[in-house]
Amino acid sequence: MPKNKPHKGLLKRVRVTKTGKVRHRSAFHSHLSSHKSGKRLRQLRADRCISNPEIKRAEKLLFRRLRGRTQALSAMRKSPSPEQRREMRAAKEAAEE
Repeated sequence: MPKNKPHKGLLKRVRVTKTGKVRHRSAFHSHLSSHKSGKRLRQLRADRCISNPEIKRAEKLLFRRLRGRTQALSAMRKSPSPEQRREMRAAKEAAEE
């Protein structure tokens, strides 16, 4: 059975963040902005993450699970704070002794 390969065209156009959101370049914003209104340019600047329905399509093309906006924040991987790291080290050293 052949391997599932990710869609190369989509891989070149998007970037998956550590939390699983998919960032992309916004269209119509790179040049020829003199005739576009300020409101339109502000709106183009606003959000560069793919929306939930599009994430479902991107998952199929990339053959991997991605995090949508509606997924719980507890599903995000967070790096521990310095205090938490000290506590983890202390607990680890106590367990070794």
